[in-house]
Amino acid sequence: MDRFMCLSVFVSAVEEGSIAAAGRRLGLSAVMAGRYLSALEKTLAVRLIERTTHKLSLTAAGQAYLVRSKHILEALEQASEEAADLQTTPRGVLRIAAPVTFGSMYLGPVVAQFMADFPEIEVALHLQDRFVDLVEEGVDIAVRIGKLPDSDLVARKITDYCLMACASPDYLAKAGMPEKPSDLQTHQLLGYIGAVTAQPWSFADEQGRAISLECRCRFVANNTAVMLDVAVCGAGIVYGPDFVFASALAKGSLVPVLPAYTCPALPLHAITPTAKHVNFKTRLFIDRLKRAFGKDVTDVT
Repeated sequence: MDRFMCLSVFVSAVEEGSIAAAGRRLGLSAVMAGRYLSALEKTLAVRLIERTTHKLSLTAAGQAYLVRSKHILEALEQASEEAADLQTTPRGVLRIAAPVTFGSMYLGPVVAQFMADFPEIEVALHLQDRFVDLVEEGVDIAVRIGKLPDSDLVARKITDYCLMACASPDYLAKAGMPEKPSDLQTHQLLGYIGAVTAQPWSFADEQGRAISLECRCRFVANNTAVMLDVAVCGAGIVYGPDFVFASALAKGSLVPVLPAYTCPALPLHAITPTAKHVNFKTRLFIDRLKRAFGKDVTDVT
């Protein structure tokens, strides 16, 4: 018998609560659906479902096999959709949410090239530093930096950025260069309010020993672009993602602080509401993010 139909009957029977309901979902008679399920159990030489007059219940083997079966069917469905997509032209509106600073600094060229390559796609890019509700707000994909809250969303890791401390040469000329993390306690510090670089400030020495500081910041902001401007103007030592400071560091308007110490990494993820039924436009844009910023895309559920 068709192995994939056997899997489909098994998964549908569990989700629908009966073999007859599974048959109706798949366009099969109850008898034929039962034969597919029996054939699967016979091939595996193990009972997956205990059947009674009133209900079905999974065996221990069935519970483990259900997880694998769902993944296989989802992968097959996605492969079929991708094959069909190759014969169609991507079109419609792609709704993207991204952090303000990262989006304004880096996503413009990616979006422009994406629209040039796919002229029938329209893009709506919403820049905001809060975590949007993708389902509630109708967002196809969100770009997020930092630790993700637990949720049912699907995260595809694109790359990592490092946190770092830096300051303007003028500030360091007046206040002195700190030699170790504890020296930061005597400096004016600039921090971010939010999920990206929340307290504490963390470092590791050359031996890998972790050092964390609950720093009292004289200035805090919920926007990294403003935090950058205040740092460049010489107001103190700032701590945040290296991509925020890259241009200022290249120009010399900021210099690294505590360069002998390493800081934690922040992951960059592409978030979608579900692993199933990710539309063609979204898959294409995730591929562009991968090519622009990262290496291999990793799924994190």
